[in-house]
Amino acid sequence: MFDEIRPYNPEELPEVYERLLADKQFLAVLPYVLPDVPLEQVAALMRGCKTNLEFQKTFCYGFLKQLLAKASTGCDMDISAIDNQRRYTFVSNHRDIVLDSALLDMLLIDANFSTTCEIAIGDNLLSLPWVRDLVRVNKSFIVQRSLPPRQMLLASRELSDYMHYAISEKNENIWIAQREGRAKDSDDRTQPAILKMMAMGGEGTTLERLEALHIVPLAISYEYDPCDYLKARELWCRHEDPAFRKTANDDVVSMRTGIMGYKGAIHYHCAPCIDDYLQTLGDVPKGELFDTVAAHIDRQIHLHYRLFPSNLVALRILGAEEEGNTMSDMCGKDVHSVVAWLSDHLSVGCGEAEEKAFNDYLSKRVALAHTEGADDTAFIRHILLVMYANPAINFYKSLTPAPSHTI
Repeated sequence: MFDEIRPYNPEELPEVYERLLADKQFLAVLPYVLPDVPLEQVAALMRGCKTNLEFQKTFCYGFLKQLLAKASTGCDMDISAIDNQRRYTFVSNHRDIVLDSALLDMLLIDANFSTTCEIAIGDNLLSLPWVRDLVRVNKSFIVQRSLPPRQMLLASRELSDYMHYAISEKNENIWIAQREGRAKDSDDRTQPAILKMMAMGGEGTTLERLEALHIVPLAISYEYDPCDYLKARELWCRHEDPAFRKTANDDVVSMRTGIMGYKGAIHYHCAPCIDDYLQTLGDVPKGELFDTVAAHIDRQIHLHYRLFPSNLVALRILGAEEEGNTMSDMCGKDVHSVVAWLSDHLSVGCGEAEEKAFNDYLSKRVALAHTEGADDTAFIRHILLVMYANPAINFYKSLTPAPSHTI
């Protein structure tokens, strides 16, 4: 059942291990991921993993801890709003192709969950057979994206059925991004189509089907996005050529940069499960239901996003450069006063030292994104500022009622 999309079952793992250990590309990658570990030792450890969870704990957990020690100043998660004895579908904003779900798995283990997550991953990232094998060992299930409309409908139904099965029968958690593809400008919005897909499976009314998945909005906050300059360059390319499309190699570069690049502080925050909220929506017209639920998830992610000095400084710079234009829609407030209030309310520094540090960082990222001979510097700088300012804008706009402070 679900054989083409589900993670590998434990009894299938030995055959997959041997396939991986015979793959030249996989063997070429191993020294970068596990330096100084002999192949014979890797093979023995792999063959000793009898379940997917054992594989994650043996290989992924330690690798992530070592990675974060080099590429971050720390990573933590607030689970105070949920119960580590229950199972959930985590719907998160999408920052990094690989690490969003990988770090969640690590953090769930640290939070004493008895299992990790099954991970939704698009088949566009799985063109190499060994990568497809590896992610299915690592508890991923496959989202098929390149199908004709009729087949896509059937695939979406199968995907939804599988998610309901994973929660109710397998007793697993699930992670899925709130949208297809990362939000290049960090304006995190849930696609209602994702919720429509979720409600195709299960039983009962639409609300009952969504409730059966026990959705938890999950805010993922990075102090610095290592892929920021790549996202800015991609947006520039699309600005110049609307027909621009990334290559498979572009995705590989993004994955490598996202994993290895410096991130500063990382924070995961679980908002309350939306089951109780869904029970209040009985009178919402059917045509508005998915948009209403998506807006609720968005607000929860925006409100629980941890803001850093980079976010507030970027917003202040935009406020100074675009007075009366893009930044004017801040609940009718002056942007500089909003930044001052956020800084005080959240105890986030954004003084001269923070501004100088961010401007130095910004200059380096603009240089990395710049294409020789292209007149792209101003565009890229603006995109990077918007990318870091948007979480602060969304946080402030999500406060209800608006702050009563005098600004």
